[in-house]
Amino acid sequence: MLKLNFKIIFHFLGLLLLFNGGFMLLSALVSLIYQDGVTLQIAIAGLLTMLVGVIAMVFTRKHEKEMNKREGYIVVTFGWIFMSLSGALPYVITESIPSFTDAFFETMSGYTTTGASILNDIEIVPKGVLFWRSLTHWIGGMGIIVLAIAILPLLGIGGMELFAAEAPGPSADKLHPRITDTAKRLWLIYFGFTAAETLLLNVAGMSFFDAINHAMCTLSTGGFSTKNASVAYWNHQPIIQYIICLFMFLAGANFVLSYFAFKGKFQKILHDEEFRLYFKFIAVFTAIAALIIYFQADLNTSTIHHPMVWGKGESAFRHALFQVLSVITTTGFVSADYTLWTPFLVVFFFGLMFLGGSAGSTSGGVKVVRHLILIKNGFLEFKRTLHPNAIIPVRYNKKAINRFIVFNVLAFFILYMLSFIIGSLVFSMFGLEFHSSVGLAASTLGNVGPAFGDFGPVNNYAALPALGKWWASFLMLIGRLELFTVLILFTPFFWRNR
Repeated sequence: MLKLNFKIIFHFLGLLLLFNGGFMLLSALVSLIYQDGVTLQIAIAGLLTMLVGVIAMVFTRKHEKEMNKREGYIVVTFGWIFMSLSGALPYVITESIPSFTDAFFETMSGYTTTGASILNDIEIVPKGVLFWRSLTHWIGGMGIIVLAIAILPLLGIGGMELFAAEAPGPSADKLHPRITDTAKRLWLIYFGFTAAETLLLNVAGMSFFDAINHAMCTLSTGGFSTKNASVAYWNHQPIIQYIICLFMFLAGANFVLSYFAFKGKFQKILHDEEFRLYFKFIAVFTAIAALIIYFQADLNTSTIHHPMVWGKGESAFRHALFQVLSVITTTGFVSADYTLWTPFLVVFFFGLMFLGGSAGSTSGGVKVVRHLILIKNGFLEFKRTLHPNAIIPVRYNKKAINRFIVFNVLAFFILYMLSFIIGSLVFSMFGLEFHSSVGLAASTLGNVGPAFGDFGPVNNYAALPALGKWWASFLMLIGRLELFTVLILFTPFFWRNR
């Protein structure tokens, strides 16, 4: 049997709960400012969470300083679960979501930046609870684990194992040799973008409360909104939707490239193959969607408020750009009901759910770099068929990729599709019809948010059976942590000594 250092595991989980409780107290402060009547309840949730965290840290203060890879995977997976369990407390104690199943689902959806909600009327929820809801997105976006890595040196713990387990994408491109400095730089960029979007949205006409909530949910590519109609509420103010489009694009790109941009290293961005393909995908898919919307779709029936402000051409382009970005980056904001556009566009957006943003971004999905490697390797198979003895490596950014990375990408894609198929089958076992089952599986696994059928862009997940919500929560978790991190815990060899 594998010998694990449980003290360091529980010490780190206690630290995460301490963070979580602190953010709850911040939400209680927002509740106090807006006088929404739930300040005490949110504060109690925060203090309870912090108390459990402190107890866990005190009882495990004498622990080994080194964490191995197995312990890293356990901490990341259970960290997300413990965060979601404790994060459900503000919903339950304030009775905004009385059912623990629903509260856990909403919280897991928040931390995994999926944006799927069970709330039927968002606008009656107290502002302190809405702020906490958005904050779960913001925390989960860059990863509470990465945040904690920045302060691990204070505890004398090495954090490389955790970063490897949590970092989105097939590789973690480091900005700096010291992992703690990397985490700090990433969070600084993340915070800066959030502040910039909040300011721009506020100037464009959103209230400050709506602006900061939507900024947190955009940068995390989450998709929770403070309005029942999502971003469609501001269809009469196109500039607001264009601002959100800009920051969805930035959030779906590798944050390392944003760091290079601030350093003036624009050549690195222009020469990055993944970024170029990411940009081309968005441009081409937006053009296709805009043309079909313009010539075939009825914007008057598919948009919720003010379908055409600056003319049909601009509206077709804006809604196409917004929804393509929203689905590709897995943000999940809605400006229109794209399931009403045309049958082709319904299938089109379903396919985009499997694309995902860039590695090193806050988006979910398969990721552009994996698609790029799969496509390149597929084409090279033709050459290898003609020249079986030739050594023809896959190249990325003009460098030959280690074949083990190619194998990893192939394994990930197969595992992702298997998870999607199994996910769809399980949803169908709960009595859901085909469109709803496959839509739910694609959306929750890819952390997109809106699905299809009964769970489309203008609906929510309230009608999902209780067991379906737990299954959806599991799919959101494995999708957010890139499959291997969670699923490896279910393998027998993980728990063996060798």
